[in-house]
Amino acid sequence: MTALSLFLWIAGGIVVQVVAYLGLGFWRHWLAYQGLCRSLETVDPATGAAASGETPARPAAWAGYRAFRVKARAFEDAAQSVCSFFLVPEDQQALPPFCPGQFLTFRLEVPNAAGGVDQVIRCYSLSDAPQASAYRVSIKRAAPPPGLAVQPGRSSTYFHDQLGIGDLLQVRAPAGHFYLDHGTAPVVLLAGGIGITPLLSMLNWSLAEQSGREIWLFYGVRDGDEVVMRAHLEQLAASHPHFHLRLCVSKPRAGDEAGRDYHHPERISVDLLRRELPLKPYHFYLCGPTPLLESMVPGLAAWGVPEARIHFEAFGPASLKRPSAALVQGAEAASVAPGSELVVSFARSGQQFSWSTTAGNLLDFAEAHGVSVNSGCRAGGCGSCQTRIESGEVSYSQAPDFDPEPGSCLLCMCIPKTSVTLEA
Repeated sequence: MTALSLFLWIAGGIVVQVVAYLGLGFWRHWLAYQGLCRSLETVDPATGAAASGETPARPAAWAGYRAFRVKARAFEDAAQSVCSFFLVPEDQQALPPFCPGQFLTFRLEVPNAAGGVDQVIRCYSLSDAPQASAYRVSIKRAAPPPGLAVQPGRSSTYFHDQLGIGDLLQVRAPAGHFYLDHGTAPVVLLAGGIGITPLLSMLNWSLAEQSGREIWLFYGVRDGDEVVMRAHLEQLAASHPHFHLRLCVSKPRAGDEAGRDYHHPERISVDLLRRELPLKPYHFYLCGPTPLLESMVPGLAAWGVPEARIHFEAFGPASLKRPSAALVQGAEAASVAPGSELVVSFARSGQQFSWSTTAGNLLDFAEAHGVSVNSGCRAGGCGSCQTRIESGEVSYSQAPDFDPEPGSCLLCMCIPKTSVTLEA
């Protein structure tokens, strides 16, 4: 055997050992990962409780509206476009706990141009962990859409310009199905702009109650002036080793420095998550404008994240649906026999109309035919359009955040499944 042959034999043996060692290490890691996945699937993602079939107790809440007083207010960003309002109950009774990520519904009396007031219903996310004595909401002043000569957001302008310390507000109890589970699975929070508010509630609660839970926050804004509560976020990241903060700025300002003012000069993307996140069975919580969700929700699914681990809240009226919800809606539409006609009757107004599959939801359908119905958020959150069903059935394309009373429906989120008579 020549020296070259001996060298090749030795080198080959070393390569085989290295490959075997790496393969065994990967196999052990994969088995551990699969075991963790199976253990997490036994936890109810909505509550963190073991999936035993029992319904866990939900937070207590008051009925209807309750008076709250503005105790303090403070701007939270360099541009002073986001203001926090600290609210205390006028009756001075303790507040029930809420799930981090839920929202409050406000009934506002907003002055109009005629010298009177209009009743406006709006929902705003709670932006802090639950407390027994006060709530906090952080509201961004809504600017008019670019290129359109319309007024800015009425409710956000009312909060910013007309609500001062000591003023009263009418508030419904915390509600919503978008909130952080109480389990131990690692969490990734994905926020776009003012979508940070419910995720702040999740983050503050988790770091206070689950200090060892791994949590990442990817926060996307246009520039550093838009970062909400920067000092607070940076302090949390410095004091909690399991919390990883990533500021993503799409248009850095002149003088901004990577590593000091932001972490990534780009928008949030699945490619960015691939580069940053270790291989773990994360739960993803997303809140932000529709373009963020339209790219990230299907992107995460294509990456292999199970639908049960993708939780999101969209801005606007039901602006994004889950793939499974779309399939259910399509199946229900397909179940209507060709040529069959559904009739929607409005009992109080004494009118009835043939339903069209292009009509949108029942709220849009009612308004298009001149039937007056109360409405607010138009996204299934405030409950303003709750209407009693006198006969027939309706179907939802996705679960609303507001739970309607038995025998009632939210017109902004449903369509008729059969011919239906509504109280309106």
